[in-house]
Amino acid sequence: MRRQFISHAISAAALLALGALSARAADNAAVQEKAAVCSGCHGENGISQTENIPSLAGQPDQFLQWQLVFFRAGSRKNEQMQPIAEAIANEDVRSLGAYFAAMTPPKPAEDKDPDLSKKGAQVAEGRRCASCHTDSFAGTKAVARLAGQREEYLVKALHDYKAGQRVGGGVAAMADVAYRMSDEEITAVAHYLAYFK
Repeated sequence: MRRQFISHAISAAALLALGALSARAADNAAVQEKAAVCSGCHGENGISQTENIPSLAGQPDQFLQWQLVFFRAGSRKNEQMQPIAEAIANEDVRSLGAYFAAMTPPKPAEDKDPDLSKKGAQVAEGRRCASCHTDSFAGTKAVARLAGQREEYLVKALHDYKAGQRVGGGVAAMADVAYRMSDEEITAVAHYLAYFK
């Protein structure tokens, strides 16, 4: 009798586990389907191949969620992103954030201008970029990953902060940092971060 009970208990546990796995698989399939819309611009596996479009792979979960919320609320402006973000439910914001955060971030190519990277490293140190974005520039919580991001996108983002065109989390800190940067410093730090390993 006891063996039969144990056998039934094991079978029930296996069925529950199987049910949980298939529910997770269904959830993952639904997230992948929703994320497929993103890959048109942000690239396969969240790695952008399009100028001025950021890679999403490996960005911190909270950062991704907040950006979608900022686009949806209209506090961050972009003609392509706003209508997409407006159609995303809160649950999807959370699942898309987690989905892209779990992806492998872009691997920087070989740095063809190490002298520019050296200047950029000095700018990053002088502006204390690592104090928010971490020593590895991988970001954390609601702070963006910068390492390996598209170089021209980083230049654009810094110019947008400098001009007061980009708002959202950390806007005061980023606007203050970017406002004081020359175009040459922006170019150098963007290059350094794009090739940071």
